[in-house]
Amino acid sequence: MSSQRTEHDLIGDRVIPEDVYYGIHTLRARENFSLTGLPLSVHPELVSALAAVKAASASAHRDLGVLTHEQADAVIRACQEVRDGRLHDQFVVDVFQGGAGTSSNMNANEVIANRALELLGHERGAYGHLHPNDDVNRSQSTNDAFPTAVKLALYTAAGRLLDGMSVLAGAFTERGGTFAKTVKLGRTQLQDAVPMTLGQEFDTFALTVRDDAELLTLAAAALLEVNLGGTAIGTGLNAEAGFAQAVMPHLAAITGLPVRPARDLVESTQGMGGFIQVSSALKQYAVRLAKICNDLRLLCSGPRAGLGEIRLPALQAGSSIMPGKVNPVIPEAVNQVCFEVIGTDASVCAAAQAGQLQLNAFEPLIVHLLLNSMNRLDAASRLLAERCVQGIEANERHLRELVEGSAGLATALNPVVGYQRATELAQESLETGLSVRDLARRSGLLTEDELDARLDPWTLAHPR
Repeated sequence: MSSQRTEHDLIGDRVIPEDVYYGIHTLRARENFSLTGLPLSVHPELVSALAAVKAASASAHRDLGVLTHEQADAVIRACQEVRDGRLHDQFVVDVFQGGAGTSSNMNANEVIANRALELLGHERGAYGHLHPNDDVNRSQSTNDAFPTAVKLALYTAAGRLLDGMSVLAGAFTERGGTFAKTVKLGRTQLQDAVPMTLGQEFDTFALTVRDDAELLTLAAAALLEVNLGGTAIGTGLNAEAGFAQAVMPHLAAITGLPVRPARDLVESTQGMGGFIQVSSALKQYAVRLAKICNDLRLLCSGPRAGLGEIRLPALQAGSSIMPGKVNPVIPEAVNQVCFEVIGTDASVCAAAQAGQLQLNAFEPLIVHLLLNSMNRLDAASRLLAERCVQGIEANERHLRELVEGSAGLATALNPVVGYQRATELAQESLETGLSVRDLARRSGLLTEDELDARLDPWTLAHPR
């Protein structure tokens, strides 16, 4: 085998190193799109999804009799190798590219074709026996093969993120149970409010994560509607008769996903609705996860000059100059992931609206950003659960002192003494430093038994 081979396209001839599996289109794309330095292989989900599309297509063409069993089987075997993690280093086009994903699609066509040629006993580049376009890309266009792969990749990544969200929700729920009897002072607008339990606070965090997981689940389900078989604009031009119907069961079997054909292939080829919904769900989770992290940072602030209600696990020294300082580094790190995801949604929306007529050319950006967001939120959710939430402790004594000394307890006396008198008690408590209980007892407004009933912290946190 020679050390190089020559391939031809509409622009001319190029010499390809013999040790690579990609071909001339990929080579030109590498030269044209030197933008991020990130090859397609940074997204193994997308590489595997492209291979699944090509394998399903080869299986359908074998059924239809337009590829020989030998050709189809070689393509399917090559695709399985890619799905098993082999040859990912051959997916080298930049994640940012013009052409609506054509370079990514051709990178896959060429790698799979050349590996299949080897399996058939031929040299790489011997396209007379099996061609990247005519055989591997048969009955397809980039405009249906790439979006289908994008949706499969995103659905897979969403599944991992949902698992990570479940881990985090479970950690909050476990802490909620541990803190179920720990009464504390609630706050509104950063001012003292009425009592609650620390368990209620953490159970709220858990429900927030679970609600956002439900929203993401609904958004991800729309990704299972794919336009494979629509070819260039959704009309199915150049697809083999029966291909659209034959390919879908194979795609479902290969991926293990309940994929379904788009209700309207033309709309599905140009429509970005599913991506917008997923991006919106990710943004909502990022916004609300950031709020949770902000709350954790507030609750552990101090420990003397802040709220100091909880203690986060001490993971590392917090200052190069201040001895003994420990920072809430995990919530801070997770916050930064959330900020990035929030900004990413704006880019996805801009790319989605920038499509023109029957195609959106900016799906490479959309899939790159959404996969990044999903994978980082997954990592952030697990990190927050395992390195922070699971080790949180309550400052029980401090919490009890804050509740017992709060002027906010006067709220519980409203039904007995009225709002105006309760307000006077709260003001007097703030001015004198005496508790509302002591002031109410001194004034003779309530008996000791009535005060016990009205101002019991546990009862106040569970009034019903």
